[in-house]
Amino acid sequence: MSSSAASAPPPQQTPPPPYGFSSAFDSGNGELVSATADVLTVRMTEEPFTEADGRRHFQWFHFRVTGNRGNNLAIVIANAGESSYPDGWDGYKAFISADRKTWTRVQETSYDGAALTIRLSPTPSDCVHLAYFVPYAHEKHLDLVARACASAAPGPIVTHETLGLTLDGRAIDALRFGEPGVWTPEPRAAGLSPADAAAVVASTASAPAWERDGGVKRNVWIIARQHPGESMASWWMEGFVGRLLDPEDAVAKKALRRAVVRVVPCVNPDGAARGYLRVNASGANLNREWETPSLERSPEVYHVRNAMDATGPVDLMLDVHGDEAEARSPHTEGTPGWDDRRAGVQSEFKRAYARACPDFQCVFPLEYGSAPAGNVVTAKTQVSARFDCVGMTLEMPFKDNVQLAGENGWTAKRSEALGAAAVDALLHVLPTLRPE
Repeated sequence: MSSSAASAPPPQQTPPPPYGFSSAFDSGNGELVSATADVLTVRMTEEPFTEADGRRHFQWFHFRVTGNRGNNLAIVIANAGESSYPDGWDGYKAFISADRKTWTRVQETSYDGAALTIRLSPTPSDCVHLAYFVPYAHEKHLDLVARACASAAPGPIVTHETLGLTLDGRAIDALRFGEPGVWTPEPRAAGLSPADAAAVVASTASAPAWERDGGVKRNVWIIARQHPGESMASWWMEGFVGRLLDPEDAVAKKALRRAVVRVVPCVNPDGAARGYLRVNASGANLNREWETPSLERSPEVYHVRNAMDATGPVDLMLDVHGDEAEARSPHTEGTPGWDDRRAGVQSEFKRAYARACPDFQCVFPLEYGSAPAGNVVTAKTQVSARFDCVGMTLEMPFKDNVQLAGENGWTAKRSEALGAAAVDALLHVLPTLRPE
């Protein structure tokens, strides 16, 4: 060895950053690219290839930074411009939480057409979580199911069913509120005097026959989170299920006397746990699998659709989603080309929904275009055609409803409130769901 080589100084080592990074947890997504004292660079991890969309999706992120309290830090998501819906980053603000319960927007979030930068000035805690939207963990889903099943009189009868298993072996949970059968108008069942009962009946003389005289209960299905990164759909379910469980809520009580409501709170638990935006464990976009689902590729849809077949004709189905780019949500979308009766029911549902919750808007239609005739690959199109019923998709924003915009944008709490208000809209349209 030469003397010059022996005397050469050792190569300089880059000191590790004074903080930690991790995404190895339920719904976590984020791959460390580089880290310095004041810049953390991350890439969102791509999902399995989905044939229906011809690409590997990514847009959901959820990771944590530890040990950096009080320091300024720029978090750069380097591949934001290559994501599934890059238009969604314009005007977007990331979510942050120090306790995983209270989530707020990081106002210093910016997008330059390629990277999304989240500036913490300073980092508020020694352990902060950052996410695309407020996460809803699988454990929280299990809590919701258990809470519903533990409800007791005078609340509604709640029955649990495991419709099947996912590819990762998770249960596809379904909740049934109420018992199938026939309902009769409350005055006749409430022990009123003949004169009082007659007066009540007379007051409803112009109502539809089913509302006036009773009949077979309506069969309603509400499903959510086919696209796992749309976690606002699970928060919507918190509000909807919570209201159905309230024994003192007169609207919910009346609705459950007239209908059996079946709820699948999370259609895609594998994708949710894996931190995916769009697909299940096999790479299937579940909302493109409804025409020919399979146990090998899309068992979630296979089992939910079979359960719908087994329960008899569906009268109304609502599929709850989130929209990455749209800022004029929430909104519902029906099936193109359906008949006037169903279109009228959808219009009534929307108007009643907007009255119950002004965050729901009917002014601006979603710009999704019309599905070709015979296209029944999505939940709303398949169920509408399969049962000659009203099938709809509900979209909520990742960013905000611009008509009622607020500093914190669209939140979990607003999602819950929207879910609770759906009970009002449901009750309003029950009499007209099935032709008499």
